[in-house]
Amino acid sequence: MQYGTRLRQTVCDPGTTPLIGVYDMYSASLTARHYEGMFVSGFGFAASHYGLPDVGFIAWPDMVAFVERLRHAFPAHHLLVDIDDGYADAEVACHVVRRLEAAGASGVVLEDQDRPRRCGHADGKLVVPLEQYLDKLRRVLDARRDMLVVARTDAVEEAEMLRRAEALAAGGADIVLVDGVRSVEAIRRIRAVTGGTPLLFNQIAGGRSPALSLAELDAVGVNVAIYSTPCLFAAHEAIDRALVELKAADGRLPAPSGARSVGVGESTRLLERNLGSQEDRRSGGQPPGSPVVTPAGRGAP
Repeated sequence: MQYGTRLRQTVCDPGTTPLIGVYDMYSASLTARHYEGMFVSGFGFAASHYGLPDVGFIAWPDMVAFVERLRHAFPAHHLLVDIDDGYADAEVACHVVRRLEAAGASGVVLEDQDRPRRCGHADGKLVVPLEQYLDKLRRVLDARRDMLVVARTDAVEEAEMLRRAEALAAGGADIVLVDGVRSVEAIRRIRAVTGGTPLLFNQIAGGRSPALSLAELDAVGVNVAIYSTPCLFAAHEAIDRALVELKAADGRLPAPSGARSVGVGESTRLLERNLGSQEDRRSGGQPPGSPVVTPAGRGAP
């Protein structure tokens, strides 16, 4: 079964599908133990690959190369990829979509921001004229074969959010994302104008949207939840704390114990799971490191 078809079927299942933001192969290796879906976050990739904020620095060949590595190691997982505005005009966006589909992406997120772009939960966002974006969206939809296309609007005013969300659904988007939604009531209004088109909600720590559980999102009609940065922010906190403690201990490493149980052995065992993924897929088995799936098919907590 093709990757887009698999994700489409999961999105249509009851409940809200979680996709966890990963920023490198190590964070993806940990995520794969717990969830069946990953989100290749532009925020996380810009931070990890370039050490820069999410304001438009990503080059599409770097993103394609990352997705190729992810798919090689995780053949059984959903991979939804943030492609910003398609990296330029519609022709480039279509080329990138074809390349990502060939690399094994399950879907892409295409936004309507104008340059200079911003994180979806930051100030100063600008959007291109709606018809200009809809033309790019139509061409991207025509360029893909199977993968899902999430149409994202970064409109700030609620009336414009609703106008664009309705137009994106009517324009054939597989899923609609309105980023930076500020309330549950706004989600309900977006759900009302998008009809039967699946709805995606973006959760990011410190962002503008409310923090909601999967059950709460399901109750307001959200089909997919992306968690853009839990791995990145957890690594930020843990690395900073570990280095502060190392400095305080005059450079003496602590003995692995309790919460600090990860050493070279545990890390190596995690990564060794990725070695067998392709061989296991060829033999028809379940790849090592595949997620533990709940009865609802959403991944273990």
